[in-house]
Amino acid sequence: MTRFLVSLLLISLLVACDPQVEDTPERPNILFIMADDHAYQAISAYSDHLIKTPNIDRIAQEGIRFTNACVTNSICAPSRAVILTGKHSHINGKIDNYFPFDTTQITFPQILRNHGYQTAMFGKLHFGNNPKGFDQFMILPGQGKYYNPDFITKDSGTVHIEGYVTDIITDLTLDWLKNDRIEDKPFLLMYLHKAPHREWLPPKRHYTSFLQKTFPEPATLFDDYRGRGSAAKEAEMNILTYMNWAGDSKIPPQVMDELGIAETANWDKNAFIHEVGRQTPDQRADWDEAYNPMIEKFKKKYPNMTAHELMQWRYQRYMQDYLGCIAAVDDGVGRVLDYLDETGLKQNTIVVYTSDQGFYLGEHGWFDKRFIYNESFKTPLLIRWPNVITPHTTNTQMVQNLDFAQTFLEAAGITPPADMQGQSLMPLLKGQTQDFRDAVYYHYYEYPSVHMVKRHYAIVNEDYKLVHFYYDIDEWELYDRKKDTLELNNVYDDPAYANVIKDLKEKLTHLRKQYKDSPELDQKYIDMYNTLKK
Repeated sequence: MTRFLVSLLLISLLVACDPQVEDTPERPNILFIMADDHAYQAISAYSDHLIKTPNIDRIAQEGIRFTNACVTNSICAPSRAVILTGKHSHINGKIDNYFPFDTTQITFPQILRNHGYQTAMFGKLHFGNNPKGFDQFMILPGQGKYYNPDFITKDSGTVHIEGYVTDIITDLTLDWLKNDRIEDKPFLLMYLHKAPHREWLPPKRHYTSFLQKTFPEPATLFDDYRGRGSAAKEAEMNILTYMNWAGDSKIPPQVMDELGIAETANWDKNAFIHEVGRQTPDQRADWDEAYNPMIEKFKKKYPNMTAHELMQWRYQRYMQDYLGCIAAVDDGVGRVLDYLDETGLKQNTIVVYTSDQGFYLGEHGWFDKRFIYNESFKTPLLIRWPNVITPHTTNTQMVQNLDFAQTFLEAAGITPPADMQGQSLMPLLKGQTQDFRDAVYYHYYEYPSVHMVKRHYAIVNEDYKLVHFYYDIDEWELYDRKKDTLELNNVYDDPAYANVIKDLKEKLTHLRKQYKDSPELDQKYIDMYNTLKK
């Protein structure tokens, strides 16, 4: 008996000293939830002046809310390429919605899969039909449709599913969790919503409540762009002037003709025909029952409405549909979070909620994104990870979508490739806020193009934003982010900021070198863009 105990003790000591059999923390699951064009202003964890989002807010309440999360390039497909690769647009090749993604780039889902993670993607990718590194996927072709969408699948070609897209994507995500998840493997699950991308068609359950609401107008709805350069003045994003009447405001083409309203773009009427016209007879009957009263009221008022009144009317129409779409996203997020909670998966699952960029909800009179001004540049970022992240935490540091890849790899215990350009958020998630970056780099390329937002690059820290617009102009803008939260006053020519400008220009030059960007590369992409657009 004594010999047995001695032997057992020796074996125990050997095992304890053997690094191959040490206990290692269980690798976390990763649920990455991303909506398309979801403005942080439309999440009640940030502000409840427009909408309540109780389910999305749960992630903030049980985790961390970042108030200075931002993007490297505020446009859909490039943002997604940055997230997948952990590299800036000029490195991964996807600088805008026209340029192709460099398919030789290694993505973080590929790395996770190679290290034993089960991987799946459902919803909107927006570039490419065969995402790399996924065991299973069902993705929308391009932008996808709100009603009765098609999906590109990994093994079954393209399938058509009747219903509302946000609910379908949620159903697919839950079905995978319930039926396809391998219980003894960690997973990466990308749950990617089309909503609330233009043209903003909400589900039936949210028609009436949102159509009857009146929303507060932003302080800058009637911005005249004084105090800024030519870029803001020349952009084509004004709600009154550039928002489509049929596709966006849901005035049917025949009513436009009846009232003598011209299309604002060559896809205006077609957007309505291809979106609302996609509905089944029963779906269309429900739509008409809800929307026809609004249309009839508009027909009576329109001939006598001033430009000011039309702007106010169009803003309300925009918010009613946009926020109705978000309400459906919040419904879906709640269903998925409930499943994680009920099954115990919550305890070892990192849940991320974000958007591919911000969005203008009437600020500066605009819709869309692209600019480095706050509503476009900043993005929601909420992360829950029980026993790691302290609940109800708020962080103000400059984090970017560039950082997701390295964060997920570090969480999984994987050393990221040396050529990734982000910075892991793991220290911040654990409350270790020292020695993190103090400024981020931004670069927007898609010009001349829709919305006509000029090319620009910039450096942004918690206090200031220095922007250089280039290509067909050479203009600089500086904003004091603490004193001028609405970004109405370019203080670049104010002598009081001379030292700030000198310091920021030096740091901007350093960041461009650090991220391997340069004037020569700017010109290369301009030349390639001009050739591509011919």
